[in-house]
Amino acid sequence: MTCQKFFVALLHWEFIYVITAFNFSYPITPWRFKLFCMPPNTTQDVVLPSGISKNTSDLNGQYEAAVEAKFNSSGTYFSNFSSKPTVHCCFWSEEDKNCSVHADNIEGKEFVSTVNSVVFQQIGANWNIQCWMKEDLKLFICYMESLFKNSVKNYDLKVHLLYVLPEVLEESPLLPQKGSFQLVQCNCSVHECYECRVPVPTAKLNYTLFMYLKITSAGVVFQSPLMSVQPINIVKPDPPLDLRMEITDSGHLKISWSSPTLLPFQLQYQVKYSENSTTNMRETDEIVSATSLLVGSVLPGSSYEVQVRGKRLDGPGVWSDWSSPLIFTTQDVIYFPPKILTTVGSNVSFHCIYKNENKIVSSKKIVWWMNLAEKIPQSHYNVVGDHVSKVTFPNVNATKPRGKFTYDAVYCCNEHECHHRYAELYVIDVNINISCETDGYLTKMTCRWSTNTIQSLVGSTLQMRYHRSSLYCSDVPSIHPTSEPKDCNLQRDGFYECVFQPIFLFSGYTMWIRINHSLGSLASPPTCVVPDSVVKPLPPPSVKAEITVKIGLLKISWEKPIFPENNLQFQIRYGLSGKEVQWKIHEVYDAKSRSASLPVPDLCTVYAAQVRCKRLDGLGYWSNWSSPAYTVVMDIKVPVRGPEFWRRIDENTTKKERNVTLLWKPLMKNDSLCSVRRYVVKHHTSRNGTWSEDVGNHTKFTFLWTEQAHTITVLAVNSIGASLANFNLTFSWPMSKVNIVQSLSAYPLNSSCMILSWTLSPSDYNLMYFILEWKILNEDNEIKWLRIPSSVKKYYIHDHFIPIEKYQFSLYPIFKEGVGKPKTINSFTQDDIEKRQNDSGLYVLVPIIISSSTLLLGTLLISHQRMKKLFWEDVPNPKNCSWAQGLNFQKKMDIL
Repeated sequence: MTCQKFFVALLHWEFIYVITAFNFSYPITPWRFKLFCMPPNTTQDVVLPSGISKNTSDLNGQYEAAVEAKFNSSGTYFSNFSSKPTVHCCFWSEEDKNCSVHADNIEGKEFVSTVNSVVFQQIGANWNIQCWMKEDLKLFICYMESLFKNSVKNYDLKVHLLYVLPEVLEESPLLPQKGSFQLVQCNCSVHECYECRVPVPTAKLNYTLFMYLKITSAGVVFQSPLMSVQPINIVKPDPPLDLRMEITDSGHLKISWSSPTLLPFQLQYQVKYSENSTTNMRETDEIVSATSLLVGSVLPGSSYEVQVRGKRLDGPGVWSDWSSPLIFTTQDVIYFPPKILTTVGSNVSFHCIYKNENKIVSSKKIVWWMNLAEKIPQSHYNVVGDHVSKVTFPNVNATKPRGKFTYDAVYCCNEHECHHRYAELYVIDVNINISCETDGYLTKMTCRWSTNTIQSLVGSTLQMRYHRSSLYCSDVPSIHPTSEPKDCNLQRDGFYECVFQPIFLFSGYTMWIRINHSLGSLASPPTCVVPDSVVKPLPPPSVKAEITVKIGLLKISWEKPIFPENNLQFQIRYGLSGKEVQWKIHEVYDAKSRSASLPVPDLCTVYAAQVRCKRLDGLGYWSNWSSPAYTVVMDIKVPVRGPEFWRRIDENTTKKERNVTLLWKPLMKNDSLCSVRRYVVKHHTSRNGTWSEDVGNHTKFTFLWTEQAHTITVLAVNSIGASLANFNLTFSWPMSKVNIVQSLSAYPLNSSCMILSWTLSPSDYNLMYFILEWKILNEDNEIKWLRIPSSVKKYYIHDHFIPIEKYQFSLYPIFKEGVGKPKTINSFTQDDIEKRQNDSGLYVLVPIIISSSTLLLGTLLISHQRMKKLFWEDVPNPKNCSWAQGLNFQKKMDIL
């Protein structure tokens, strides 16, 4: 009878087919629980073989082997199910020792069936289960692991999770109907371990999630009781990030980390660490709510290992996985910090603990050196503790690179020796100038900055950051705690360029450059810019340049650019057009002005002019120069005067006619005011009256002189009109006999200059000027002439004079009534030396005459034509000879 009870109990222990109703739900806990698939009301009657425990952890191969042996010895045969039976399971945990299943009683009967025990041996019907909500608060996960470690060989194992998440949050949610559950297939991540994933909307984290498990294998369905949970109560954070250890200024070891993400609740942390040193070994496990922990004084030559995990601080939750272990080892000499990156002008401090031969040196015996070349004064030391020494560097200067070393080495030493280890000090001048410019259309602001002024640090990156205030800038710009990065592109000129578009014209943009490095971050002094204050306007449009008619000024006109709307000042630059313009600047401060008239020395040339603008209040930048505008050479006034002219008279004795040929010199630009299109000869006689003849642009004109007096006027004509001030010349027979020139002398100074002097007799006529005429005798050359004021009694002629030639010099007195009788000489004057010495104006001729005599002897050996060429190359000096200005003597052109 006892054996029969055992056999029945064993059958009940194997697999039971029961129909379970969902009349209650099992609350899921944050800790691990077990799914137990055995009839709860039979476990008390089960008598296990000796040596086999009822504990589920012992239900392994030994128990299975015992059961298999028992069934084999009995020879009992159990047939397989024709359809899949369902086995209802129960939960068991350390907190709840009872394991029970509530079953329906239909007509007071239980529906129980059994299967072959081989099925029981080959599948693990007991499971470890843990469920949690991922830290991203989007995915609910249940993880299942079989308690029996034997593998599934002959049957396919499938796990499904069925769940319901209600649409409305209720204080006491009703149990769902069986047909409302959604099905999720669970996947095996490792052998005999399954993960079931349920997506949970963020808005339903506080809702009650109902679910149950179905495990199908070998024709049997194992079904768990109904479970319920609020996802927010079993959140499992990710492991803490950025685990690090450092030594504080006081010499303590500080462990710090970062929370993995922003959760809707605060976390608590569990820290486990160990210390291994020559003098001490310890392990500690602490719970903290902060993200850092001080664990005591650090010792040289020690090793520290630490791990951290996190969990919700208040309320239920799941511990995260442990972070990766971090190992921190200290040297015999400890510097904290071991490296410092700072800016020029700051104060920095290093701490040190010195260990020598397993003994820590007293802080009072520690000295400090810089680069092993400079002992740091003791006034910079400070004793922090018995073994911690501190040195401070006030107002540090920029580090000067020494070869490949871009830092200063700071040594902590005892009284007699220094350890080879050192701390590194990096000091950088981060005074980076940021300049910004708003375009003329007021649509974007471009900022530029260069790193040429700072020392480059290997491994560092530079980034512009900025903060935009709502309106204008503060008086003292400062780095704002909330800022945004700005992308900048390196240009060919070595500057970085950053573009803000669109922009807020009146907002204050506070900008600085952040230098990011593993040692820390540095920031340049911040600068604040208002886009409206750094506008570079568009160049003024419609720039024109012209020489004004009748006034003779350079007039430059322009229009105001569309933007900005502020009052503008203008700047004009102008100059003679050419490859290299010599610019002159003119300022226009009248914001309403749109033109300026400027005097220029030469009205008959092309001028280039450009205009730029800037805000009248001085803010912003000058615009670019406008495109150049050029003047057009044109007549602006009638010529100042007519040309000077002279005559050549050809007498025909047979016909008693006199042909007079007028000769005149072309007007210079200053007199012609840019151009002369033609000349007009005006005649006046007592019998024929007045008439004019147009001679075009010729400089010669011949007419027949038949009357006693004939007055000639030559006019210069351009596109505007004829000259108003003109020279008159009267040809009069009676006046041609008036002789007032008593004497005329000619003295050669050299081959290019001749001096003439003359004396006059008193006269009642109104002498206006002289005409001095000269030519080479015996040659049909054109005559040359000069107009000389009436007050002059001596005159220098600059020409090419050939000593072997004979020259004729004639001096004509010109009266208002006509041309007087000339005085003519055909050779140079040969006065004695004493007479020349008495002439204070001619004493310089003595050595010249002597040298000229020697020169005359030499010229007898040279041909006549060669002497002409030789002396022709000696060009006269225009400074002493007014008529020679502007003439080209190399071409032997005689402009008369």
